[in-house]
Amino acid sequence: MDGLDVRMRDVVCRHGRVEAVSGVHLDVEAGERVALTGTNGSGKTTLIRAVLGLHRQADGQILVGGRGTGSAAEWAWRRRACAWVPQKPAVGRFPLLAHELLASSGARPEAGRAAERLGVGALTRRPLHTLSGGQLQRVYLARAVGCVAAGAGVLLADEPTAALDFAGQEEVADVLLSLPVTVVVVTHDRALADRCDRVLEMAAGRLREVR
Repeated sequence: MDGLDVRMRDVVCRHGRVEAVSGVHLDVEAGERVALTGTNGSGKTTLIRAVLGLHRQADGQILVGGRGTGSAAEWAWRRRACAWVPQKPAVGRFPLLAHELLASSGARPEAGRAAERLGVGALTRRPLHTLSGGQLQRVYLARAVGCVAAGAGVLLADEPTAALDFAGQEEVADVLLSLPVTVVVVTHDRALADRCDRVLEMAAGRLREVR
């Protein structure tokens, strides 16, 4: 089976003194598709950002493909191993163009083809800050496709369909769930969650399995 497994043991994440994630244990098998649901502020985004090392106030153990993050080299490997689709993508302080973002995936041709499939191929010469929320989400997903082509084994996505209409949600879900990797997606989109292998719910920083 393609993809890398993700294993979390007693993961605790804080925002200052506030505990956002409380003692999470989770095993996601290689190639599995898992949806994280729950209300805003329940800790979903914080948890997947911790997998990427983007949330530094995190304790416990998070392994991807059996590897931890005890050194700079391991952190560098983690960032190559995990593709990332953020909910509120950064557009940068400088006028980064969409095609430059796609190129950063490490597999520009594959990312470009994904951009065409997602309907944003004609926008790749535009600065990111000129794109709508939905267009930006599609460009970041196309970049994630490129990351997978370059060797990423896990895709982490935070509300990838939030800024899209119904047809766009289905299109993005088709691309997201067709990739030969492990997928962990934070979503309020019931249709996307229903297409995943498992649905987990977070509430007050704690995790429980719904389906």
